[in-house]
Amino acid sequence: MQSILVLNKNYINGEWTEGKSNRTYDILNPYDRSVVASVRLATKEQLEETFEIAKEAQKAWSKSTVEVRREVLHKAAQYLNENREEIVNTIVRETGGTLLKANVEHHLTLEFLEESIKYADEIYKVREVPGAPEKLNHIHRLPLGVISSISPFNFPMNLSMRTIAPAIALGNSVVHKPDIQVGLSGGSINAKAFEFAGLPKGVLNVVLTDIEEIGDGMLTNPNLNLISFTGSTPVGRHIGAIAGQNLKRVALELGGNSPFVVLSDAEVDAAVNAAIFGKFIHQGQICMIINRIIVHQDKYDKFVEKFVAKAAALPYGDPSDPKTVIGPLVNERQLEKALRYIEDAKAEGATVALEGQRVGNVLTPFVFTDVDNSSRLAQTELFAPIATIIKAQTDSEAIEIANDTTHGLSSSIFTSDLVRGEELALQIDSGMTHINDQTVNDAPNIPFGGNKASGLGRFGNPWVVEEFTVTKWVSVQTKERHFPF
Repeated sequence: MQSILVLNKNYINGEWTEGKSNRTYDILNPYDRSVVASVRLATKEQLEETFEIAKEAQKAWSKSTVEVRREVLHKAAQYLNENREEIVNTIVRETGGTLLKANVEHHLTLEFLEESIKYADEIYKVREVPGAPEKLNHIHRLPLGVISSISPFNFPMNLSMRTIAPAIALGNSVVHKPDIQVGLSGGSINAKAFEFAGLPKGVLNVVLTDIEEIGDGMLTNPNLNLISFTGSTPVGRHIGAIAGQNLKRVALELGGNSPFVVLSDAEVDAAVNAAIFGKFIHQGQICMIINRIIVHQDKYDKFVEKFVAKAAALPYGDPSDPKTVIGPLVNERQLEKALRYIEDAKAEGATVALEGQRVGNVLTPFVFTDVDNSSRLAQTELFAPIATIIKAQTDSEAIEIANDTTHGLSSSIFTSDLVRGEELALQIDSGMTHINDQTVNDAPNIPFGGNKASGLGRFGNPWVVEEFTVTKWVSVQTKERHFPF
């Protein structure tokens, strides 16, 4: 097979195309800063041409049969399965994720792809709605058109496929821009899978570039019908404003400040085990990551003692080592930002229960206790291996603290009373709440998305079908209608 590491070009109209910018970008391994691949960036003009190509390709693809679409999706999954080892290694090298994280990412990518096969027959379905005796009301579901897809650096492969697979399954075309830091796992791998699968030219296009080259070109092109974005809330607000001005649909999965609530009747050891995973997987660089641990006062001291001991023992270092749990942050900027959060927290008076350290490009776990929920530390999406633990006087106060944030993506509750746990779960203003589990959960057949500043819309089958299609009413008057004038 063609090595993934040489897929450092744009994939436009079915061809691997060199960017035309005079600028190149070196994709770096976050652990040792070695060069994984060098990319000549695509220009704004190339992006505009790509949207034109996608518009024309979608016209033909929208007429494809469900059998053709399913065969393409099956073959794309085959490519990912057959090249799993090289894909996983590329994810490790490019994202700084551990082998565990890379295998999870590969698995989730396949799940989204395979789930899309199930609803490839949803377009052109006709539903009849009762009406007047001499009128037939037919409700049609049609492809939406061209989808502009923008994915982030943390789980680039599956968060790209989460848009690409349903778009293609439902007769749309895609112009996709991954974060250039992870251009291979965020873009080229998925493009190669669909090239292998025989997807017609122009249906999926992957553009390797950055904002300096294209500005808002992924948001303002007149040929796009929907903007699908996963990333930070500030960028999401910018996208939402532009989309609103241009009356374009959006699917936005944005930042989080996920609470992990430990109630007075919780089993502490189980809660600690879940919290360690949900806080420190991929160094905390996940939108759903536990950002605030809120513990009832009766369990607080025991929880803190056990949590700190486990966090201090987590192996750190080279993410390609199977034993490593804590790898590097994605870049120097993220690392410096995390260090500033730590210094600010100390200045605000939070107690340092575990003092981590910087080891090269790795930040080992920090744990702060006696954290005020109104503090900058508690109200910031940290995206780093920094844990904050907040004491609640009552279970009711714990829920109030959980809701005291502008975000509402994921959340968790630990309790021995499952019925009460579900009642309280409905009181947390977030798109998802997990009882006796941590906050980082995803699946292709659930309504994934957030409330408040955490996003708009829902991914997952069947909710994504509504997002990525258009509904049309066609009425048929079976006999001549008589009008009053």
